[in-house]
Amino acid sequence: MSLITTQLLTKRYPNGVTALSELTVDVEPGVVGLVGANGAGKSTLIKILLGLLPPTSGGVRVLGLDPATDGEQVRARVGYMPEHDCLPPDLVAAEFVTHMARVSGLPRTAARERASEALRHVGLYEERYRQIGGYSTGMKQRVKLAQALVHDPDLLLLDEPTNGLDPAGRDAMLALVMRIGTEFGISVVVCSHLLGEVERICDSLVAIDGGRLLRSDRISAMTTATDVLAVEVGEGTQELAARLAALGLRPEIDPRGLMVPLGGEGTYDVVLGAIADLDLPLHRLDQRRHRVAELFRTEAANV
Repeated sequence: MSLITTQLLTKRYPNGVTALSELTVDVEPGVVGLVGANGAGKSTLIKILLGLLPPTSGGVRVLGLDPATDGEQVRARVGYMPEHDCLPPDLVAAEFVTHMARVSGLPRTAARERASEALRHVGLYEERYRQIGGYSTGMKQRVKLAQALVHDPDLLLLDEPTNGLDPAGRDAMLALVMRIGTEFGISVVVCSHLLGEVERICDSLVAIDGGRLLRSDRISAMTTATDVLAVEVGEGTQELAARLAALGLRPEIDPRGLMVPLGGEGTYDVVLGAIADLDLPLHRLDQRRHRVAELFRTEAANV
């Protein structure tokens, strides 16, 4: 069964703004990226999926349910991590997550157990009795994720989960989301405007622009191989570039490493031979693929 299905889904606000326009998409289980610029309609779509906002027209199903008529059933099976800070600063994390578990219908004892387990999963078990107001931004994001997980949902909707985090915090949150999707077997929809993050952790992608579907596909289908070898060595990049240039391969250095035009299967052997001759540590050697961001810019320009 599909996670989410929409058919000509449209949402117009009373002020005349059209947030979604005839959006038709079928989302399969897995870790899914919902991407688009700010104002593309992502948050409106999430609110409709949760049954918090009625569509103007069109149809939508979440786990086979209609959120417009079965909102409570949908929310019982879906965990939601909001984008903005919405946590009570004077409560300890364990108390807050336990309360959210009770709201989801769990008995008191089960709610406490599930809260402790959820906080352990997100790395806050040792800090669970501290007041949320004393937490860092990264810890607050983890509390929001814990409360979304606490009732053991079938689907997680994460709205900008790395919002406000530094690079290390972003990496940690993305690793956690990927672990939830792979080890826990919970499908995840990650709403983000950061395409690079989505590309790192998601199986598939739904891209919207101006409320319309831009593209929906698996990440692997969107990142087609190019005629360039990507080479990354631990040291001696300039030295390797000079050696390959002397061998007629015309390498270029960019932030992701050394890019070498692929002239045939023999190019691999030449590059490997040069690395061996220079005794350099090889970290990566593979065919470069188009990044999702490149594809997104191209298709958005054609809409």
